[in-house]
Amino acid sequence: MQMQKASKSVKPEEEVNSSNTVSKANRRAAFKAILAYTKPFRFTFLAVFFCTLLAISADLLQPYLMKIIIDDNLLAGKNDFRALVIVGAIYVGLSIIGLTFSYFQSNLLQYAAQSIVGRIRKELFDHITKLSMSFFDRFSSGSLVTHVSSDTEALNQFFTQVFLSLVRDGMTLLFITILMFHLDPVLAGYSMILLPIIAAIAIGFRSYMRKTYQMARAQLSRLIGFVAENLAGMNLIQAFHQEKEQESYFSERNHKYLKANLREIRTNVLFNRSFDILGNLSIAFITWLGGMAVFHKQMEFGVLYAFITYIRQFFQPINSITQQWNTLQSAMVSMERLWRVFSVKPIVQEAESPRNIDLSKVKGEIEYDHIRFGYQEDRPIISNLDLHIGAGQMIGIVGTTGAGKSSLMSLLCRMYDVQEGSIKIDGTDIREISHASLQRMIGLVQQEPFLYSGSLIDNVRLFDESISREEVIEACQFVGAEMLVERMQNGYDTHLSERGSGLSAGERQLISFARIVVFKPKILILDEATANLDSQTEQWVQDALQVVSEGRTTLVIAHRLSTIMQADRIIVMSQGRIIEQGTHAQLIKKRGLYERLYSHSMGKLKADSSVS
Repeated sequence: MQMQKASKSVKPEEEVNSSNTVSKANRRAAFKAILAYTKPFRFTFLAVFFCTLLAISADLLQPYLMKIIIDDNLLAGKNDFRALVIVGAIYVGLSIIGLTFSYFQSNLLQYAAQSIVGRIRKELFDHITKLSMSFFDRFSSGSLVTHVSSDTEALNQFFTQVFLSLVRDGMTLLFITILMFHLDPVLAGYSMILLPIIAAIAIGFRSYMRKTYQMARAQLSRLIGFVAENLAGMNLIQAFHQEKEQESYFSERNHKYLKANLREIRTNVLFNRSFDILGNLSIAFITWLGGMAVFHKQMEFGVLYAFITYIRQFFQPINSITQQWNTLQSAMVSMERLWRVFSVKPIVQEAESPRNIDLSKVKGEIEYDHIRFGYQEDRPIISNLDLHIGAGQMIGIVGTTGAGKSSLMSLLCRMYDVQEGSIKIDGTDIREISHASLQRMIGLVQQEPFLYSGSLIDNVRLFDESISREEVIEACQFVGAEMLVERMQNGYDTHLSERGSGLSAGERQLISFARIVVFKPKILILDEATANLDSQTEQWVQDALQVVSEGRTTLVIAHRLSTIMQADRIIVMSQGRIIEQGTHAQLIKKRGLYERLYSHSMGKLKADSSVS
């Protein structure tokens, strides 16, 4: 990616949120990375430059024409009507030229800016989807939404507003300065006294303004993150009647964002009004000096008229540039934030020469070879675990909360990498297998299957057009989901809402089982897929599980032990270790942790006999 190529160093995922401060080196790297996206449009920007040049030239020649009419015709007493008509026609022609090239300049710039930002937004989304799960453990979804939407829009404003202002207003200042020195070098020299004053004001405000924009951006990101989290957990908030408490927390964050915004606005107003006052004082001073010169016949009136017009226009581009200062600061902050995300390197990386596995030859034999893993390096969750699973076996995995059951499955899917040891499928270390092959080899059914906004067909095939409609229908019938489809108004074309609202937990699980049938993985993982189901729905899912697991290596993390009683082997975990394993009957006879878990799940223990 362009952004990654431009960065000199790549940060691990843990560091992306480690600091709110950004070094000057990082600012330069972020700016260079953004500019790299402009290279394919260099000729478009060149065309924008020439259109701007012609438009500005046409506008700035108009006061000079008025100077000619006043001094060489009206005050000279010639009253040459033909000359007046010619100059008037030229004036109209210059106006048309200025309007025409301004139109082309705006359209060309919008085309280039929208194309650049569209590409950045696409690459940002692609980059985020390739990051490891540990990144999402530490980075809030609200902040990512801000990056994809608000920060990229700030870049759009940089190109369409800031860049245009720098080119157009910068060239306007240069040409006005040349014309003022041409008209009267003395007055022009007095006008140049303003430049160091303008520079001093800009430098004085620069650091303070950057802080205000960074503060406002940070508060907005926190506010969006809070809203995203609350929307995701709205059922929990309403179930526990936490509406008022969450409203209070939201009001607090909203008030902080309001204060940051007001501070930003006050700074911006003070900055711009300083230039307004300076501009008005300068015009008054130049008018007084020029008027005295005209009064003493040291200057022609037409020259004074043109000079006052130019000095007014001199402050217009300065004011325009200063008004874009906040947009520039906001864009720079957004560049830094985007660069920090783009510079994150996935911890789980594909091998330099990954192996593409022929899926038809995969047996599904799994081996955990003395693995060690922890979400934090110094706090292992799994220690020296050794486990061999034969091809086609159904393995149940049980244990107390925090025993490492889900972590074991996440490691197999390579959402994380082991810190010691290895995990092998059919004798091949999964770190040597390409991500694409590994993802097709393993099918995952989670406790809360995620459904997307789209038709039932698209949710089963996950928008993969290579999977035909007929295959999806066969898969749904295979897992027993036809009853679900029959009661839907539009059958397989029924549009499902986000997360599948309107469907029961069991119905969502049936759709996830249909996905397994469609994608045909050789290894199936069920992560407490029946934990939230009632008895009747659990039976539906159990029947579907028997169908789906046929001929596949199946790993079932079970909350309800009835789900795994028929498993070939049951693994009992505690504190990251396997403490028991065997069939259901063998483990019951051992009268260990499994027997206590089973007795508790079947209601044979009192409610207060919980397993620690």
